[in-house]
Amino acid sequence: MSEEYDILIIGGGLVGASLAVALGQAGLAVAVVEASPLFPVDQQPSYDERSIALAQGSQGIFAALGLWESLQDQVCPIHTIHVSDRGHFGFTRLRREEQGVPALGYVATARVLGQTLLERLRTLKTVRILAPAQLIDFQLLGDSVSTRLMLEDRTLECRARLLVAADGAQSSVRDQLGIQSIRRDYDQTAVIANVTAERDHQHVAYERFTDTGPLALLPMSGQRCALVWTVRSDQTDDIMALDDGQFLSRLQERFGYRLGRFVKVGRRHAYPLQLLRARECIRPRMALIGNAVHTLHPVAGQGFNLGLRDVAALAEVVIDAKRQGVDIGEASVLRRYADWRQADQRRVVAFTDSVVRLFGQSLPPLAWLRDAGMLALDICPPAKRWFGRLTMGRSGRLPRLARGLEL
Repeated sequence: MSEEYDILIIGGGLVGASLAVALGQAGLAVAVVEASPLFPVDQQPSYDERSIALAQGSQGIFAALGLWESLQDQVCPIHTIHVSDRGHFGFTRLRREEQGVPALGYVATARVLGQTLLERLRTLKTVRILAPAQLIDFQLLGDSVSTRLMLEDRTLECRARLLVAADGAQSSVRDQLGIQSIRRDYDQTAVIANVTAERDHQHVAYERFTDTGPLALLPMSGQRCALVWTVRSDQTDDIMALDDGQFLSRLQERFGYRLGRFVKVGRRHAYPLQLLRARECIRPRMALIGNAVHTLHPVAGQGFNLGLRDVAALAEVVIDAKRQGVDIGEASVLRRYADWRQADQRRVVAFTDSVVRLFGQSLPPLAWLRDAGMLALDICPPAKRWFGRLTMGRSGRLPRLARGLEL
């Protein structure tokens, strides 16, 4: 006998869990299928110590979901963003006062976000977590989707009005649906670590473009900063093999001394970088969200925030349909989600990809033009406000959650 739900979410990472919270709080019957154990939190690879830059708009989403009170003491606000071009004259700064917000964004660890989301999920009576579990296959039945899951050592059949793929860049659901995607290997790797400097960061986030890619330092508690250092893929092994002292010396040479000397580095991780954009985000009774639709270069920290806006839009259209007595898996409901998200996804993908390409050019005329453009942005308030709204996730038509409104 099949278990029946309104929505079956494949993937219990940050994006999938956020959607489950939004839908579960509205009373929908939800099942979350996750391949890794979700309890304890430190066993879930999506909920590790990686730092995530939360855009100001994402803070509104978590606030509207009633989660911000639990998060606010565990995140570090960003008051200023300083962008520069190593070896060139261009720079620009964004300040919270200019944008009229208490913070341009916040820095949190994936572990803190995951723990907060899972604690809320455990309180929602209409949400069931199936983990560790894997999707074996699924079949469209007309008014529902029938799935077979492997839950630990037994097979479980589940039916739902809507199946949502939140299973990341290597989405098995997307592959089983045969949805084509645009892929581009950047031939770059992000080296991730936490570092401590002599000077206080004063809530400044730095994005410094270098000849191997952007280098970001995000403020964290104390004098720690979250480092996202983009290097060429052929440099990765050498940099990961450096001892801590050598690593900090190399980092110092690339970043400079705005924070004084770097004195400590934590555990390092390396992630190859690629652009992925699925050509479709819906199929009959199925929707894709987060990295299953778009995987971005980490420049400007847009990836998770874009996925969270997917969550906010899909939750809104589904909950509105449910309240109106409309089948939540109906084509018109899913088309509303797809049409709504298209502009934002295209805008952010184009923005991040263009920035990577522009600053990857070493020709002197192009370098001069981009640096002149950065200086122009710094002294042009209307352009700076537009740029700020884009990076804070406040441009375009926003879902209710992104405006801080409950569903």
